[in-house]
Amino acid sequence: MEKKDLRIVFMGTPDFAVGSLKRLVENGYNVVAVVTQPDKPVGRHGSVLRASAVKEYALEHGLPVLQPVKMKDEAFLEELRGYDADLQVVVAFRMLPEVVWAMPRFGTFNVHAALLPQYRGAAPINWAVINGETTTGVTTFFLDHDIDTGKIIMQREFPIPDDADVEYVYDGLMELGAGICQDTVDLVIEKDGDVPAQPQREDLSLHAAPKIFKETCEIDWTLPAKRVYDFVRGLSPYPGTWTTLSPRGEAEGKNAASVLKVFRTAKTNVATGGAAPGTLKAEHGRLLVATGDEWLEIVELQAAGKKRMAARDFLNGFKNVEEHRVS
Repeated sequence: MEKKDLRIVFMGTPDFAVGSLKRLVENGYNVVAVVTQPDKPVGRHGSVLRASAVKEYALEHGLPVLQPVKMKDEAFLEELRGYDADLQVVVAFRMLPEVVWAMPRFGTFNVHAALLPQYRGAAPINWAVINGETTTGVTTFFLDHDIDTGKIIMQREFPIPDDADVEYVYDGLMELGAGICQDTVDLVIEKDGDVPAQPQREDLSLHAAPKIFKETCEIDWTLPAKRVYDFVRGLSPYPGTWTTLSPRGEAEGKNAASVLKVFRTAKTNVATGGAAPGTLKAEHGRLLVATGDEWLEIVELQAAGKKRMAARDFLNGFKNVEEHRVS
């Protein structure tokens, strides 16, 4: 089989998926249609609709776009069948019903941004960094009835430097994912659909990767400094961690508490000496906060109503920081 003969339907939504779609389109694979999420309302009143990154790329390259609200909608299923796909490729999309993933004769494979069976779920990149992993990767696997549990086709590893934030890992895995996506399609072509795949191991201690919500991003300063450091970089730059800045001591009750977003921290390896978690101090232009075991330096932050800034600049305009605490 030649790659021009393999009819592919691609499914995905965010920038991460564009990397794989772009790799297929620009290397001459026969992508016959793209499925993505409906346009998302944005703006104060939701009156403006924003297309997904995948839709924008697809339209720029003249690819048909399907945007079902419900994956089991019969009109959508009929339209999808009309493209007569041999293979479906899914990258950062949504859970598919069997009627969809079983439709092509060669099945449907997913590109997942983790080394399965670890980090099954919606936010594998964030949780790998939050948990202090030194290695993650990408996996291609055939979809089955449960989320991220299908037979593994290929895996590639990606190192996580100790100072890397989630944006760095996201960009690296997007590129690695595009490569493994193309290689998996090539394997489907080479094997005429009879692709070897291995069941996932279930005898391991598994880390999950649930969806990130606002409350997920609140910093717990009672944790050890290394845990807080990894937590911050695992959610930076987006959505960003947050904490509550409030007066203490004599200033308590004089000023309202406010939200402080924290984008970057640095380890000091200096014990707190018994300072309560959340205690703040300014030292030679540095903003330090006590954690469960050591002082941690806040390097970049964003005060309520302000732009993201260096902590040194924040201190220049906030002279009484030691009369406050974070919690």
